[in-house]
Amino acid sequence: MAAFYLFGKNYGVAGDLEIKAATDIAKRTVEQVAKDIRLYLTTLQKMDSRFTRENYTKRSLQIVVDSGVQADVYERVAGDPAILSDCFAQHVAYHGQRFFFELFQPFKVEQLPLGLKNKLEGRMLLLGFNAQDRQALPFKSSLQPFFEWMLKV
Repeated sequence: MAAFYLFGKNYGVAGDLEIKAATDIAKRTVEQVAKDIRLYLTTLQKMDSRFTRENYTKRSLQIVVDSGVQADVYERVAGDPAILSDCFAQHVAYHGQRFFFELFQPFKVEQLPLGLKNKLEGRMLLLGFNAQDRQALPFKSSLQPFFEWMLKV
């Protein structure tokens, strides 16, 4: 299982201040996921489906209220970083797995496969896997499965 977070939605991450801000958000994301995993491991009631459903419903309602637009609400809920992070944390905790995250600085054109240059150039990427480290993955690099998936969507 993997989770990813892209930074620099429209124009990439440019300059030291934006890179520092994205790095800070990535660090806080990793800390929150680790905290959630520890919480799920120690508080089994938090793994209850009713508790999970209630939390996702609350977050969905928050998204609806914040956005004010109903048109893309399902896409926004399905791609919400808070919900996806929680799903990742629950999966890792439930299966007693290890995990790691890797942060990639803004991609340069030469680092990207041909079909992803327009989508990823200048953007930062935080990848999380339910494995102990990069060497435990069945891929040449941690970017390989992400690039393969991005080329399909």
